Amino acid sequence: MKTAPESCRAFPRAPLCAPWLRICLALPLTIALANAVGCARGTSAGATASPAPKSESAAAPATPEAAPPDSTPLPHIDSKRAFQYAREVTAFGPRYMGSENHKKLEHYILDHLKGDQVEDDAFTADTVEGKFPVRNIIAKFPGTRDGIIVILGHYDTVYPLRNSGFVGANDGGSSTAILLEYANQLRGKTRDGYSVWLVWTDGEEAVRQWSDTDSLYGTRHLAEKWEKDGTLKKIKALMVMDMIGDADLNIDRNTKGAPWLLDLIYEAAVRGGYQSHFYARQGPDEDDHIPFYTRGVPTADLIDFDYGYNNVFWHSPQDTIDKLSPKSFEIVGNTILETIHLLDRR
Repeated sequence: MKTAPESCRAFPRAPLCAPWLRICLALPLTIALANAVGCARGTSAGATASPAPKSESAAAPATPEAAPPDSTPLPHIDSKRAFQYAREVTAFGPRYMGSENHKKLEHYILDHLKGDQVEDDAFTADTVEGKFPVRNIIAKFPGTRDGIIVILGHYDTVYPLRNSGFVGANDGGSSTAILLEYANQLRGKTRDGYSVWLVWTDGEEAVRQWSDTDSLYGTRHLAEKWEKDGTLKKIKALMVMDMIGDADLNIDRNTKGAPWLLDLIYEAAVRGGYQSHFYARQGPDEDDHIPFYTRGVPTADLIDFDYGYNNVFWHSPQDTIDKLSPKSFEIVGNTILETIHLLDRR
């Protein structure tokens, strides 16, 4: 087992967790101050993040020399509706790959996307527990600029906990719900910016124990597919939503990501007055962004990996809808829509 630096704390983990997953206690105050609204976009304000293997691909896009003043009103999602989606998703019960509830949730998502441009990335995953059908659902909202912003969130729940009463309200439910609300905000509008693709990813969870080969089934397949067909080169930013509904919300700064994009998200949070819910902790998390991060795509993973005291609700039957809050959906939802706006202006 790898050991964390002395300045880091290892959260108690269920046996399913990757043994090297670590989260740092606190982000230095100087970084937060440097990331205030006046901070130059596209620069790292002193944070020490591990660069992506292909750092030139993850570099910040050039900033216009003289962008006009931004008078666009701040975005506002319908947080109560997003929370209701999470409630309805959770009501399906366990939604692990290959289950009937998983199929019901697929239909639920697709019903909400009727009339949208939807594509499937469906395949059969060969796992340590046998073969499973995996289905990534992609909704595309075209823009006028050449490039794509991708937002992902997984909708499956943990296979080894299928008989434990685990329903994944936050871990699987909140990510499914916030993407449905993003679709509501994007639908029927002409985007004067990059195209936005929403991806409900499947097979994020391990089927036995987290490892490089037993996890991220959906995104590993999708990243390989997009690399082959040239889509990866068109992605300007890729953001993952995971466990974002926690009523006691504090989004980690995942150092396995593009520093400039992490800074831009913080700038968007400051604009909305939500900065106190971001980056009190930092560390390298493994999540659905990793297959893209390792291929040089600019990524950011939005996750609150301190769910309950000592992370006690994570991967437990206590991950229920009463632990979530509409306010948390508002904070993350508004911040990411503002981040999209800032990306469009770059």
